[in-house]
Amino acid sequence: MEQHPTLRQIPVVVLAGFLGSGKTTLLNHLLHRSGGSRIGAIVNDFGAIEIDAMAVAGALGDSTVSLGNGCLCCAVDAGELDVYLERLAGPATGVDVIVIEASGLAEPQELVRMLLASEHPGIVYGGLVEVVDAAEFDGTRAKHPEIDRHLALADLVVVNKLDRAAEGAERVLGLVRSLSDRGAAVVPATYGRIDPGFLFDCRPGEERIGQLSFDDLHDRHDDGTHEGHLHTAYDSLSFAAALPLDPRRLMAFLDSRPEGLYRIKGYVDLGPYDTANRYAVHAVGRFLRFYPEAWGNEEERLTQLVLIGSGIDTAALRKELEACTNDAPHADEHGMWGVLRYVQGPAEDPDDGAQGLAEGPDDGYGA
Repeated sequence: MEQHPTLRQIPVVVLAGFLGSGKTTLLNHLLHRSGGSRIGAIVNDFGAIEIDAMAVAGALGDSTVSLGNGCLCCAVDAGELDVYLERLAGPATGVDVIVIEASGLAEPQELVRMLLASEHPGIVYGGLVEVVDAAEFDGTRAKHPEIDRHLALADLVVVNKLDRAAEGAERVLGLVRSLSDRGAAVVPATYGRIDPGFLFDCRPGEERIGQLSFDDLHDRHDDGTHEGHLHTAYDSLSFAAALPLDPRRLMAFLDSRPEGLYRIKGYVDLGPYDTANRYAVHAVGRFLRFYPEAWGNEEERLTQLVLIGSGIDTAALRKELEACTNDAPHADEHGMWGVLRYVQGPAEDPDDGAQGLAEGPDDGYGA
């Protein structure tokens, strides 16, 4: 079978939160801690003077698109959003991740729907990050009860400005966790300092020889103590298996993934269920996609996964993944149905690809 290169898809992260919660501070932190990755941004201010856009434009240069005088969720439709994404997702930009910083008055659900409706083949949904001001949380909820709905939709919640919440910090964290009914990862922060590894893969700086990275610029003006700036670390698990995984057991694991497990990435070998392909896995929050890729002629057939979250039990997750392995020599006729629900692409002949690829769920936002 002729092998075709897999289309590289750039994750698009929606960064939302009420006015003054610290979204721009968090975005600037990511720029300075990108690990060599190049970040493109769509910055949407509410108002004619685009203060937030100016705050990040110096670092981003040509990799920013600013939209003033209105909320992105109201100002454009999915087709228009694709135009902006095209400017950032083209191969010439070298962008590794795109962040949409919504205005403080935007409706996150509409932004997520637009991304999931996007027809741009070069992007993939990267999650909804909701930023909360811990010090003002009670007052904000009282005036704007829709905040509860936004938290319920989030894949990752950053509880920012905890240093200003004083003795109420733990109470606010507990309340936010109770409102995040999708099992979102909830991470505490001050000054928007979270580990970029939650959101995207950080490239080693040496991969960009000859290009001065944002990290280089930042470190030249640091006091040498920046390693301690990250307020909270994430938990991660690397899993590898020589035996293929059983697709039914794998889907049972994915359907029951615990609260706080934010990202799953890597490749799975499904053995006799598809001998021609491995399956790239992309999961963020409850969003899930599989991408079949042809095995190389000399490629070792392994399952290799990385799981990232906050407060997850890595030992228990490893045991659950080990229980997904399968040494049966034959495939169950209907065993792949669960996996194929989350594969995007046209149907193919089972002997020439991915065994009848199926569309995922209509909204693409659940497992």
